[in-house]
Amino acid sequence: MNKFTKLGLSEELTEYLTELGINEPTPIQEKAIPIVFEGKDLIGQAQTGTGKTFAFLFPILEKINLELPHTQALIVAPTRELAIQITAEARRIVSEDFGVLAVYGGQDVDQQARKLKGGAHLIIATPGRLLDHLRRGTINLEKIDFLVLDEADQMLHIGFLHEVEDIINQTPQSRQTLLFSATMPEQIQSLAKRYMKKPEIIRIKAKRITLDEIEQVVIETTDRGKLNALLNQFKETQPYLAIIFCRTKRRANKLNEQLKGKGLLSEELHGDLTQGKREKVMKLFREAKIQYLVATDVAARGIDVEGVTHVFNYDIPQDTESYVHRIGRTGRAGETGIAITFVTSKDFQEMRMIEKELNLTIKRINLVEKEDSRESRDRDSKDSRDSRDSRDSKGTRDSRDSRGSRESRDTGVSRDSRDSRGSILRSDRPNRDLKTSNGPRSQRESHQEQRSQYADKNRPSSGDSKQRNRNESSKRQTFSKTGPNKDWRGPQKDQRNSRNKTANTKRTPR
Repeated sequence: MNKFTKLGLSEELTEYLTELGINEPTPIQEKAIPIVFEGKDLIGQAQTGTGKTFAFLFPILEKINLELPHTQALIVAPTRELAIQITAEARRIVSEDFGVLAVYGGQDVDQQARKLKGGAHLIIATPGRLLDHLRRGTINLEKIDFLVLDEADQMLHIGFLHEVEDIINQTPQSRQTLLFSATMPEQIQSLAKRYMKKPEIIRIKAKRITLDEIEQVVIETTDRGKLNALLNQFKETQPYLAIIFCRTKRRANKLNEQLKGKGLLSEELHGDLTQGKREKVMKLFREAKIQYLVATDVAARGIDVEGVTHVFNYDIPQDTESYVHRIGRTGRAGETGIAITFVTSKDFQEMRMIEKELNLTIKRINLVEKEDSRESRDRDSKDSRDSRDSRDSKGTRDSRDSRGSRESRDTGVSRDSRDSRGSILRSDRPNRDLKTSNGPRSQRESHQEQRSQYADKNRPSSGDSKQRNRNESSKRQTFSKTGPNKDWRGPQKDQRNSRNKTANTKRTPR
C-alpha cells in the first residue's frame, strides 16, 4: 500500500505515484502535506534533496480547481534551473488540461505573454521576469490561493528579497503562504512575520542525513597544483557524472577551457550564458553526453540530476550553507556520493569553520607535504650527485698532482706507464670526442646524405626557378607596401644572383 494515501492524497494520484516508484514519503513530505491540506501557512526548514518540492506540489495540485481558468497558485524560485525543474516535476504528474507555465528570464517576453493568455492554473517563476509581466499586466495575481517561496534564503543571497516583497504585495490577503528555506536568516524570519499568518514551523534535520550519504575528502594543495590534483582525482575516482564548483564565472570559464583542452567532455554553467545555452548544457548533462559540469553556486542552485556521483569543490565555498548545498548535488534519494574539496593554505581557516559548524572532521590528504618531500628527495639526490662529482674531480686533481710530484722526484717512471695510468682515468669519464665521432656525428652525416638526396630528387627546373623569382619579387613588393617589419629587406643581392646563376647553369635543353 502506498503510504501517501494516509497523508490525504487522492487514490488516483497515489496510484500514479506507485507507477512512478514513489511509495514512501520523506520526513518533510510526511509533516508538510497534511498542514497544506488544512489550509495553514507553513515554514519548512529543510535542505535541498529532502523531497520538499513534492511536499508543496502534491497538495497544491490536488486542491487546484480545473474548472476555474484563472491562475490559482504561484511558486517563486530563485533561479531559472530550479523553476524549470519544478515545472518538469509538475508536468510529469498533471494532465494536458492542467495549465502549467514556467516564467523566467532569457525567453521571449511576448511569447510568454501569448502563452499566459491561454490560461495557466499554476505559474512557476523567477522574481525578475515575474515582476516584468506584472508591470505589463500579462499576469494577474489577485485571485491566487497559494503562494510558495522556494529556496527563500537563496533569494536573499542573490538580492531578490525586495522583489519578493513587491510580488507578495500584489497577492490577496486570503492566500495560503508556504515558505521553504535551508537556513533561516533574520531577514527571512522578518519576512515571515510580516506576510504570514501564524505559520506552522517544520524543521527537518536533514543536514546530518545528507552528509552521512556522502564520503567527504579535503585535499590540501597549492594554487599552481590544483588543476593537476583535480585531473589526478578524475583518474583515481572515475566519476560517472561530476559537478565542479568554482566561485566566479571567470574561474568556471577558465577551468572548463582547461578541461576541454585535456580532451574531457566538459561544459560550463553560469549566469553569463544565454537561457538557450544553459538549457542545452543541462540537457547534455542529464543525458550523460557530457561528463563534467563546471558551475557557479547560483547557476547550480536546485540542480537535481540523477547519476551525479562526484562533486568537486575546485574553489572552497563561501560558507557552510553553500558547502552543504554543493555536496548535496550527489548522494541524493538514498544513493551514495563523493565530495572532494581542494584547499590551499589561505583556505584552512574557512574549512575549519565549516567542519566546526557541521560538527565533523573531514579526512584530509596533504599533497603539499608529498610535493615538498618529493622536491626534498630530488634536492638530496642532486646534492649527492654534485658531491660525488666534486669528490671525483678532487680525486682526479689530487691524482694528477701526486703523479706530477712523483714524476718530478722519480725520473725513472716511463712515459708509457704515465700514458697507461692516464688511459685508465679517462675511461672512467665519457670521452666527448669519441662519443661525437661514433654516435651523433654519424647520425648527422646520415641525415645530411638524406637531405642531399631529397634535394637532388626535388631540385626545381629553370622554369620553376624563374617562377620562384617572380613570386619572391611579388612578396617583396607586398611587404614593402604593408611594411610588417622594417628590418626585413628580402633576400640579399648576392643570394639572388647566386640562385639565378645556379638556375641558368642547370637549365634543361629544349
